[in-house]
Amino acid sequence: MSRIALIFVLGFCFASSTTASAQSWPMRPVTMVVPFAAGGPMDTVGRIMAAALSDTLGQSVIVENVGGGGGMTGSARVAKATPDGSQFVLGNVGTHAVAQTLSKNPPYNVTQDFAPVGLFADLSLVLVTRKDLPAGNLQEFIAYAKANQDKMQFGSASAGSATHLGCALLNAAAGVTVTHIPYRGGAPAMQDLVGGRIDYLCIDTPIAIPLIEGGQIKALAILTRDRSSSLPNLPSAQEQGLAGFEAANWAAFFMPKGTPGAIVAKLNAATAKALDDPAVQKRMKDVGIDPVGPDRRSPAYLAKFAESEIAKWGSAVKAAGVTAE
Repeated sequence: MSRIALIFVLGFCFASSTTASAQSWPMRPVTMVVPFAAGGPMDTVGRIMAAALSDTLGQSVIVENVGGGGGMTGSARVAKATPDGSQFVLGNVGTHAVAQTLSKNPPYNVTQDFAPVGLFADLSLVLVTRKDLPAGNLQEFIAYAKANQDKMQFGSASAGSATHLGCALLNAAAGVTVTHIPYRGGAPAMQDLVGGRIDYLCIDTPIAIPLIEGGQIKALAILTRDRSSSLPNLPSAQEQGLAGFEAANWAAFFMPKGTPGAIVAKLNAATAKALDDPAVQKRMKDVGIDPVGPDRRSPAYLAKFAESEIAKWGSAVKAAGVTAE
């Protein structure tokens, strides 16, 4: 056999082996990196999906919380991981859109370092305050903040997170400057809000709804153009006078760039199957999460969506003069 023929045969065997391996994926447990603290909304939706994916894939999908850096620490780990399907990351508007502009030196490039798998959830942000803050709606809140901004504090899940930027944009729209207190996740930030140690948060609905319903905090506005199905009686910021204001979150899966297409397709199909399950839909909606429709679930859609979100939030970050501490 000639040298050229041998190289061809070896290359064909390697390609065939790789294809077979991808088609049989997963042959062992897979790690879902949630780049935020346990107990927050991203952790909640991640664990709902992990259980459903485990059933479909026939292998355990293990949730690993890797917090820090507004979600960039865990996301960077997956961006640099071996593209063999052993791990993927749950990304959101903070990690896979805002971070590209908010950070002066982001540790990864969303469009170059990841293989998009699929968008799977929408999460509304809601403005919530300590229960004794003297404001009953958004306009009263703005008036109070303008009079007391030097003494007030707002919290976030971390510097650079969607919760940070949501409130920073709200502050800019309201014309106030308020001290930012970053936490290591939405759950600890919410604990301090309940305790009255900070004044307000712009937080995902899943973590807020139980405390709103329990009367431990006050909800003043949904920070999307339209009302949320999770809090249908709560007016949006736009309804309450902030024309065009919108700050929303979302959740999607990404694998390292170079992950075989067959593996990406299999995880995407398993994600779609989970979203079509009435039990999964109910669990998500019960905690204030809206599963996305079939027309928004493909890897191609997520690739274009992420690019558009990077551009949209990049303009918003620059206009608001927001930077990560």
